[in-house]
Order: sequence, then structure tokens, then C-alpha cells
Amino acid sequence: EMLKNEGWRKNKLKAVLCVGFATRQVGNVTKPTVIISQEGDKVVIRTQSTFKNTEISFTLGEEFDETTADDRNCKSTVTLDGDKLVHVQKWDGKETKFVREIKDGKMIMNLTFEDIHAVRTYEKA
Repeated sequence: EMLKNEGWRKNKLKAVLCVGFATRQVGNVTKPTVIISQEGDKVVIRTQSTFKNTEISFTLGEEFDETTADDRNCKSTVTLDGDKLVHVQKWDGKETKFVREIKDGKMIMNLTFEDIHAVRTYEKA
């Protein structure tokens, strides 16, 4: 469950990502739960919230098609960099990067898009 949300609420971030006004407002108060699991050779990331649930399933290092919670269609790749899970989304000549890692028993997710940086901190449920 999400504990902390730094920089994420900036409407600039969501507006630049072309997220509609209503979706931005709902996203500002949503506290998603993220479940990461392995099913055979696939990694599955489920994001659950009162607003919308999403799920992606992928093989590390292989590009896959992803439809995001804000309905962007991306070409995505997820890799391991040491103990960090690095998720890159590409669409319309743009790119977002999520880096997830465990620190002090919490999952820290850093997002980078252009010159914008945001951090979400999750605790184990």
C-alpha cells in the first residue's frame, strides 16, 4: 500500500503525460496497491486502486505492448539492474522510466519523464 507520494501530484506531470483533468483529480487522491509476482518465466505487476486496476505480464528484457491506467499505448521493456526493476515505456516519441527497489523493507518507485521526477513509497501489506 502506498505510504508517500512526492512530486507525483504535480498537475504538470500528469498534464505533460496528456492525462485528462478528471483523471488527474482522481489520481491525486488514489492510493494504489502494487503486487509484483512471478508466474513461470513471466513477471506480473498488478496495480489495484479504487479508481482502476491494471495488470502487465512480461518476460524480463523483452519488449511488450502495454496500455497504461491513463490509456496510453506504449512499447515497454522491464529489466533488472542489480536489485532494481527498471521499467521503460515509449510512446509518441516520448519515454517514461520507473525504477522500483526495496529499501528498509519498503518499495521505492522513482519516475522520470523529461525534466520531471516523482517518488512513491509503498509498504508491504
